[in-house]
Amino acid sequence: MELLLIRHAEPVRIAAGEVDGPADPGLTERGAKQASRLADWLRTERVGEIVASPLLRARETAAPLAEAFGLDIVIDEGVSEYDADSREYIPIEELRALKDDRWQATIEGRWEDAGGVDPAEFQKIVVPAMDSIVDRSPGSTVAVVCHGGVINVYLAHVLGIDRHLWFHPEYTSVSRVRAARSGPRSVGSVNEVAHLMGRRDGTVP
Repeated sequence: MELLLIRHAEPVRIAAGEVDGPADPGLTERGAKQASRLADWLRTERVGEIVASPLLRARETAAPLAEAFGLDIVIDEGVSEYDADSREYIPIEELRALKDDRWQATIEGRWEDAGGVDPAEFQKIVVPAMDSIVDRSPGSTVAVVCHGGVINVYLAHVLGIDRHLWFHPEYTSVSRVRAARSGPRSVGSVNEVAHLMGRRDGTVP
């Protein structure tokens, strides 16, 4: 079977103090277009199940996919992001550009200092969640709409990489993992973004 690990589209920025409780942003206008292009790109593939994180940005990204394939979205807490309980949402791209202390903490593995949880403990949640998806979907292709941290720690596990945060998944990027019934996992691709630049018919969106 094949897992399509998809990072959510571009979400709205939520600064500290703007909301009561955890920040759970939806998509920007550009993010909605990214999600639409993703669905258009993948509609020729044989997706048999669509799984999404419970966070709004993931569910809104998964919605056009679900419509394209006529499938319901299966919500899975195990593929939620490491900072799901944070009271703000500042895109990691912004933190990186500003050289914010929270960006430094994130790349150094001090996720607790950036509103998250310990990366090793987070990986212990994500890997079994992915394994459960694989086990229940033999021979199928499953799209898992989740988050950059989730994709990083799972691919690190499959590839045997010690660093938990080792690459930057773009918005609506697709990374493929092939899972054999006998147990082995292999990475087919990382960070596909062709759908943001063109369509399968060769036209530019």
